[in-house]
This record gives sequence, structure tokens and C-alpha cells, in this order.
Amino acid sequence: AEYDEMWEHRNDPYFNQGAQGQQSHSYSQQGFDSGNFDDIFSSMFSQRARSGSTRQPRSHRGQDLEVELAIFLEESQESHKRTISYNLPVYNAYGFIDNEIPKTLNVTIPAGVIDGQRIRLKGQGTAGENGGENGDLWITIRIAPHPLFDIKGHDLEIVAPLAPWEAALGTKITIPTLKDPIVITVPANSQVGQKLRIKGKGLVHKGHAGDLYVIIKVVMPESSDAQSNALWQKLAEAQQSFDPRKNWGGK
Repeated sequence: AEYDEMWEHRNDPYFNQGAQGQQSHSYSQQGFDSGNFDDIFSSMFSQRARSGSTRQPRSHRGQDLEVELAIFLEESQESHKRTISYNLPVYNAYGFIDNEIPKTLNVTIPAGVIDGQRIRLKGQGTAGENGGENGDLWITIRIAPHPLFDIKGHDLEIVAPLAPWEAALGTKITIPTLKDPIVITVPANSQVGQKLRIKGKGLVHKGHAGDLYVIIKVVMPESSDAQSNALWQKLAEAQQSFDPRKNWGGK
């Protein structure tokens, strides 16, 4: 009833005045004085607090964090330990970052990770609120560029430079892999850009290995002498019927 009375007169400028204002209005007859307005509100809130009807603060899960970790291609093939450091943000009551706490973790990187793969570390994100669980830390793997190998999914590609006569006559060459070098046979009349597949020498992922592709590249000598030029001339005369631009330009 007191609340309803105050609501009815909430916009009355004389409702909460002192004794002089009350004497000129009928509200003084209803038993209100200058302290009634505040006293009633105080009484209401104190009773609510005593009755235990206030809501308990809700629990909130902490936020997830993300960091990137660069590893070498060779490291990706075996399980290994890495130390990572990151800052753990601390939020104030208004949701803004109030502080950052440096944190260091020793983590295990599993064998066979690929570029862009995400690894979850449960509970290593920001702290939860009011009993909520912590957020997680997500590590995104970045494979550092390799000077020899290009990554194509789980396959690898490597460019093999050949002399013109090696591509023409065929040869055996030693090529590097992620582990030990191997010897392969380059067939005669190999073309520039041709790919030679070596099964199982690519990246290992979940128990399966990709392939290694050797891409042929012909490299000319930087200089030649009269004898070499004479031999090239003989070759040109012997292959007069060969036109390397026969289908060039869509003809």
C-alpha cells in the first residue's frame, strides 16, 4: 500500500517536502512527513535483503584465447615439446582489460601436425566468473617455409635441376627428403615441369604418409666454348624435324 501511494504521487513536487509544504496539502493528513519517502524505500530494501530474495550472481565461462606457434617442417613429423608464452588478460567489473599476467606453458606438439591445425589446451584461457569454468587456449600451428620443399596438403614438392643432356639421356640423381637422401632414376627425354612421384616420402599424418613429387627443371650452362657449340650445332642438325613450338599459340 505504501508503494502504491508513492507511485501515485511520484511526480508531485510537494510529496517529499518538509513540514511547511505539507501543511498546504492534504498529504499531511495521511501521516507523511519529510522522512517517510526515504524511510519506506529503505525499509523495503532491507526487508528484501533479510528475506534472501536477492538473485545470486550467475556464473560465466572464461574467454578462449588464441596464439600462433611456428614450427619447422622437420619438427612436424615427430612428437616434441615446446615452450609457449602468452599474456592472460584480467577483466574488471565493466568488461575491460584491467591487467595482463604473463604465462608460460610446456606443451606437447603431436606428430603429423599440418599448417593451420588448431590444438586445444583446456582451461588455459581466462578465468571464469562466480564459479564458471576457465576458457581454453587454442594453438594454431604455422609451418615455417622450407628452402627446398613446398607443401601441398600432405604431399611435398621439390624442384630437381638437370643438365640438358641428363634430361635427354636419363640419369640417376640423389635427392633430399625430410629424413635421409634417396637415389631416383630420371627417365630419358624428361620434360621440363614433369613430375616424378615417390610414394610415401611426403608428410605423415594420422598414420598415413603423403608422397614426394620431384619436378624436373633443365638448367643451361652459364657459358660454353667452341667445342660445346659445335656439339649443340650437330644436335640441332640431327633434330631438324623437331619443332618445340608446333602447338604454340593454339595452332
